[in-house]
Amino acid sequence: MKKLPIIAIVGRANVGKSSLFNAILDRREAIVAREAGTTRDSIMAKATYKGQDFWLVDTAGMKDAEDEFEFTIQEQITQATDSADVILVVIEASTIITEEDRRVAKLALKSRKPVMLVVNKIDKKPKADPVDFQKLGIKPIMLTSTTQHRGIDSLLDTLVANIPKATLKEAEDRINVALLGRPNVGKSALFNTLAKKQQAIVADRAGTTRDVNRTTVRYNSREIEIMDTAGIRRSGKIGQGIERFSVVRSLAAIEQADVCLMLMDANELNVQLDQKIAGMIKESGKGLILVVSKWDAADKDAYTRDHMAPQIAAKYDFVPWAPLIFTSAVTGQNVAKIFDLILDIDQKRHTRIRTTALNKWLRQIIEEHPPAGLKNRTPKLNYIVQEEQDPTNFKVYGAHTKLLHWSYKRFMDRRLREEFGFEGTPVKFWFFEKHDTHKHGQSPTKEKNRELRKRGLKNLDK
Repeated sequence: MKKLPIIAIVGRANVGKSSLFNAILDRREAIVAREAGTTRDSIMAKATYKGQDFWLVDTAGMKDAEDEFEFTIQEQITQATDSADVILVVIEASTIITEEDRRVAKLALKSRKPVMLVVNKIDKKPKADPVDFQKLGIKPIMLTSTTQHRGIDSLLDTLVANIPKATLKEAEDRINVALLGRPNVGKSALFNTLAKKQQAIVADRAGTTRDVNRTTVRYNSREIEIMDTAGIRRSGKIGQGIERFSVVRSLAAIEQADVCLMLMDANELNVQLDQKIAGMIKESGKGLILVVSKWDAADKDAYTRDHMAPQIAAKYDFVPWAPLIFTSAVTGQNVAKIFDLILDIDQKRHTRIRTTALNKWLRQIIEEHPPAGLKNRTPKLNYIVQEEQDPTNFKVYGAHTKLLHWSYKRFMDRRLREEFGFEGTPVKFWFFEKHDTHKHGQSPTKEKNRELRKRGLKNLDK
């Protein structure tokens, strides 16, 4: 990450920093609302303009720290500007320069980093003159309107001309990991421990995190992107506006992830919402790790863990393949093991099985336990293939497959894992009627082999 220039966006609250952040990225990454103080964490994302890559950091609004929580936010802004190569100071065109604007400008200039002044919301003051803002002592001065996308290209042209040219090649085998759970279960604390830096704000109050906070780490030569999400509440408890956007972002993070960490508070176990979140991850087909957080704060003895683990497993019997781990972000207990589990699950999610081995397995379980049916209509499972795009999906072709009982599908799932693994990830079986899918009942494997023979190639499955 240090190889790319870092651009920090700073300014007082509600001047349009997050809107500028989104406009430069050309996508909605940060939550934007009229309410001041929407951004709390410093959000970082990679931006690209005319072949130039750079890191863009959106910070919270600068103001006096009235309590410890606000002090943490302001401290984070200082860290962002200290690590930045260029600082964009954002002010509002339609408002006279305030004392807070002057303080922000003074702090930015004091850093002795290149500083640019961005006068935003010129759509509210069409006749804005750069001369009116020279008293802040910052040059160059750029006039922008993020809502109308005016001045953004000019700003970026000036910006990339003043930073070293660099590009970032993202690893093709990067693993995306999302931290999920109810509010205040320790997601941000674990995020900071995994990232080994204070990037997310950690506080006792629920709902601290709003945006999806991201960081990238390397572990055993693998690149892992970690996403810290807002807490997911019960549907009736979700407020309007910013909080609803935060929950939507959290749900979207599940779709972006390869592996999800579902955190539960060691002092509040067996919560139904935790089980619901785990079920959502399972239905999305993502890898899952059940994480008991705040283990350092739990009332326990030497036998508590051994007594508690079977109870938790019983509550999550719908995901018996998900590993369970007890952690503490404060002491660092088992944090490194989380990385090992992530790598192991990612490997299992990419397991490839020969079609011949799969069909041999299918014949064995059918001989051991034939599927039951209704009178003269008994389900018949003829052959199975593994999807090329997603190795955790399996297509099973046969007759009367709609009559197959759910318990037999669960039996297939269990026996597949016993034979081939797939720990930590759900697998899905898709059932198709053979005669409806392939003319004359020809299997896709035979069709593929016939085509290969025509071209003088060998059967790749043997």
